[in-house]
Amino acid sequence: MKEQTFNLVATCASGLEALVGKELRDLGIECQVENGRARFKGDLQTIATANLWLRTADRIKIVVGEFDAYTFDELFEKVKALPWEDLLPLDAEFPVSGKSIKSKLYSVPDCQAITKKAIVDRLRSYYHRPSHVPLAETGALFPVEVALLKDHVMLTLDTTGPSLFKRGYRLEKGGAPLKENLAAALVLLTNWRKDRPFVDPVCGSGTICIEAALIGHNIAPGFNREFLCEAWDWADEEIFEKVRAEADLAADYDIELDISGYDINGKMIEIAKANAAEIGLGDSITFKQQAVKDFTTTKDYGVIVANPPYGERLGETETVQKLYQEMGAVLRPLKTWSKYILTSDLQFESFYGAKATKKRKLYNGALRTDLFQYWGMRPPRQKEEA
Repeated sequence: MKEQTFNLVATCASGLEALVGKELRDLGIECQVENGRARFKGDLQTIATANLWLRTADRIKIVVGEFDAYTFDELFEKVKALPWEDLLPLDAEFPVSGKSIKSKLYSVPDCQAITKKAIVDRLRSYYHRPSHVPLAETGALFPVEVALLKDHVMLTLDTTGPSLFKRGYRLEKGGAPLKENLAAALVLLTNWRKDRPFVDPVCGSGTICIEAALIGHNIAPGFNREFLCEAWDWADEEIFEKVRAEADLAADYDIELDISGYDINGKMIEIAKANAAEIGLGDSITFKQQAVKDFTTTKDYGVIVANPPYGERLGETETVQKLYQEMGAVLRPLKTWSKYILTSDLQFESFYGAKATKKRKLYNGALRTDLFQYWGMRPPRQKEEA
C-alpha cells in the first residue's frame, strides 16, 4: 500500500479534550480540539505514535469520509463513493456500529445496514466479485462506525481495538475502579513535578499512583499492549517496532520517584502492589494499609490526588461524608501541599471544611463528577532553583 496521509481523530471523555490536544502537540502533532475528540492528520507512524503515547484518549480512528445526508438513498450513495478499497482488503471483517443524534436518519440499525451494504457494493465492484456471492470476511478486523450528528455523517475506522485505557497492567480491580486514562488525566491536571512527593490516600487498586509513575518515568502508556491495526496487511510492522524502540529510549527508568498510595483495605493494597509489579513499577511506588484519618507527613510541597467513594449507593452516604470530614481534618493543615479530589458529591466542600480554589467538571464513565482543587503555597524561588 502506498504511503497515505490520513484524517484522524483521538476520541476522549467529555472534559478531557484540552488534555488530549496538549498531549498531541507535545508529541509534535498539530491538532484541532472539538467536543469529545481532537482532530489531526498523519501517516501510519502518526497512528502508531498516538496509540502508544496518548494517556487520556480512548481511541485513534481514521476518518474515511464526512458528508451531510438527509435520506437513506443519499447515505448509501455517499458511503459507496468513498475509497474503501484503499483501507479494506477483500477478506476484511468489517462490522458496522452506529449512532445518530438529532438527525433525520434516526434509525441506527437502518443506518448501519445501509452503510454495510454500500461498502459491500463498493468492494464487490473493485475486486470484481459477483453480487450473489457474499464477501468472505475471514481476514483481519476493521471496525467501521457511522456516526450522525445533526444530519452530518462521519465514517471512521478504529485503529486501536480495546480502548486505550486498557494498559494491560491491571490484574485485579476494586469495586468502583477508575479508568486508567481518567487517572492519568487527574495527574496531568495537577501541578505535580517528578521531584516532589505524590500521594493517593484512598488508592484502591493503585491506578492513580501507577499512572503517576508512568508519567514520572516518561513511559509510554501503551508499551505493554498491541493495537488492532497492527494486524492489518498494509500496516508495516517495522514502523511500530521503530516507534516502540524510540519510546523505550525516551523512558527514564533511573529517576527516583516519591509516590505513595494508602488504603484502609489491606486486600486492595495487595492488589495495588501486584498491579504495579505487573508493569515493572513495584519499586517506584510505596503502598501501605492505612486509614485516611491516620495520614501524616513531614514533607513539603507535595501533591495529593484522591478518588474517594462517592456515596452513590443506598446507605453509604453517612460513611462517605464522614470520610470527607476526615480528609479535611488531615489534609487542610498541609498548607504547602496541593490537593485534587474527584467526587460526584456537590456538597463535598461543606464536609471537607474548605472551599476549593477551583472546580473542574469531569465524567467518570457516565457519572458527572467535579475535581475539587485546593492549591498549596508555592515554594520559595531559591528552593525551586535548587
